[in-house]
Amino acid sequence: METLKYKVITSKTQYAAYCNTLEELVFSGAKDRNTKDEIALLTLLIEKWDAAHLSATDLDPVQLLQSFMNDHHLKAKDMVEILGISKGYVSDILHYKKGFSKEVIRKLAEYFKVSQEAFNRPYTLVVPVNSRKEIKKPVKRKVG
Repeated sequence: METLKYKVITSKTQYAAYCNTLEELVFSGAKDRNTKDEIALLTLLIEKWDAAHLSATDLDPVQLLQSFMNDHHLKAKDMVEILGISKGYVSDILHYKKGFSKEVIRKLAEYFKVSQEAFNRPYTLVVPVNSRKEIKKPVKRKVG
């Protein structure tokens, strides 16, 4: 009996491996039927994991991004290239000074193979008023 190439994801290690495999397949340029089926299956397995684990998490979108960056060994400078935005904007996002734009949400969801809703949830921004005081302002955005 033949062993299955892919199984239901049961660990973060397996999840990361499947994400890497999916990324390689998508960017390989191969468009034969087997590759398309493999991409569809991996996408389904990854989305199932995301639905079970991301919706149950208490991480806000910035913490989620930081977690993904950590899991994929990415730095802020890598996010500049991936998202096509300035290093200042990346820094502002990571330090809760600016919210995610719709385009950034789309690119993050595509890159990390998660639903846009994972990054499109309300969270609190810290907006400096002056050097001594800060106010907190909730961010709410719906991707259209």
